[in-house]
Amino acid sequence: MKNILLLLSLLLSLPALAAPAVVESVQFPATLTRNALTVPLTPGIELMEKDEVRTGTGGRLLLRLSEGSLVRLGQNAVFQIESARPKEGVFTAAMNVVTGAFRFTTDALSKRNKRDVKIVVARNATIGIRGTDVWGRGRDDKDIVCLIEGKVDVKGNDGKTVTLGQPLDFFQSTRSAPPQPVGKVDPAQLAEWAKETDPEPGRALAGAKGAWRVVMEGYASRDEALGGLRALRAAGYPGELGAGNIVIIAGIGDEAGATSLAQALTGQYGSRSVRAVR
Repeated sequence: MKNILLLLSLLLSLPALAAPAVVESVQFPATLTRNALTVPLTPGIELMEKDEVRTGTGGRLLLRLSEGSLVRLGQNAVFQIESARPKEGVFTAAMNVVTGAFRFTTDALSKRNKRDVKIVVARNATIGIRGTDVWGRGRDDKDIVCLIEGKVDVKGNDGKTVTLGQPLDFFQSTRSAPPQPVGKVDPAQLAEWAKETDPEPGRALAGAKGAWRVVMEGYASRDEALGGLRALRAAGYPGELGAGNIVIIAGIGDEAGATSLAQALTGQYGSRSVRAVR
C-alpha cells in the first residue's frame, strides 16, 4: 500500500507553474485519470494537459484555470484538458466536455486576462470563449449551449458558426440533425440548468479548509481495512488508512455534509460503523 501511495504522490506532484488548472472543491464521487492511472480527486490536485476527470452520480467539481476562470462540472460528467498554456500573453486552451453539464465563468478580476479557450461539447459543438459566463451540456440525445453573460461563438455539426451575443441566447443540436436556429431560453429554465453544476445542498463538499471528516471503522484487521479502502477509492472517494484499522475521508466543509456522507457510506466497503467527526 505504501508503494501505491508513493506512486500516486509522485504522479500528482508536478510543478505548479505547469498546471493549467487546480481542483477547488469536490462533491464525491469524482476521479482523475492520468497516464492510465485513476485516482480519487481531492481539493488542491493540479490538473495537467491530457488529464481526464470524471464525476459519478451526485458528483460535482469546481476547477480553477491558471488564468483565473472557473469550470463547474455536474454529475456523470467526463471532462478532458487537451491543452492549456500561455502563448504570447494569451491563455490558450482546448478542452472537451465528453458528456455531462458544465459552466465556464470568468470573474471580474480574470476578465482583464486575455484568453482564447475552445470547449468541444460531446464532439458535436465547439465553443470559442474569450471572456464570458456560459453553461452547456452534452449528452446522448441533445447538446445545449446557453449564454449567461458576454459573447461566444459556437460551431455546430454542420460546420457553420453562430454567435451568442445576448444573455439567454440558446444553441441546441442533436447528433443526427443540424443545429436549430439560435433562440432564447426562459430564465426559470436556466435557473434549473444551473443547479446541475452547482453543489448539491446537504451533501458533502470537500474543500481546502474543510474541518470535518468521515471515519469508517469496525474492520477486523488491517488487511480488511485495506480491502475496504481500495474499493472506496476505486469508487471515487479519497479515503486514507488511519491508525487502528480505520478509513478516513477528510476535508469536508461542514457537519451536515459529513453526516450525509457518513449515512450514505454506512454498511458499505466492509465497515461496520461510520460516523462524522470534527
